[in-house]
Amino acid sequence: MTTVPVHGAAGVVAPPARRTSPLRAALDLEARAEAAVKVFLERWSIPALRVALGLVFLVFGALKFFPGVSPIEALVVRTWDALSFGVVTGYPAMALTAAMESLVGLLLVIGVFQRFALALLAVTFVGILSPLAFFTGDLFTPGPTLTAQYILKDIVLVAAAMVVASRALRAAPGQN
Repeated sequence: MTTVPVHGAAGVVAPPARRTSPLRAALDLEARAEAAVKVFLERWSIPALRVALGLVFLVFGALKFFPGVSPIEALVVRTWDALSFGVVTGYPAMALTAAMESLVGLLLVIGVFQRFALALLAVTFVGILSPLAFFTGDLFTPGPTLTAQYILKDIVLVAAAMVVASRALRAAPGQN
């Protein structure tokens, strides 16, 4: 609705001021706060997810450099043995996994070469999730073992990587 000024003897007379009810004021404040939160989330949620994902891979990757420290060392070695048909096994399997995961983590944390980091992450996800196919009988006896649960939670990491990739792939190639 538009307001039309009224011309009277004293000149232009403004319409009477509207009184805002406390409920209307509270609703307006809530709407402004929600808009501010939305702007904040749109700006910072995906970068925060990228850094968090990177930290997970950096820390768990670094653990694998030290024999006997990673709780899934035996599974990593078994998986590499299966994936490489026995070519990569033992500590080289752990070191290769550690290097890949640490590099992915570092690149995601500092935010450079994101496309390369995400492509390498996709390769690591093949190794991370392949025990579900190779060792199903060992992982589910009859319910999921602790190791199976450890692997299954990585589905959340896959989803997080997809969200981060959606932002990275939206940017121009030189801007990520």
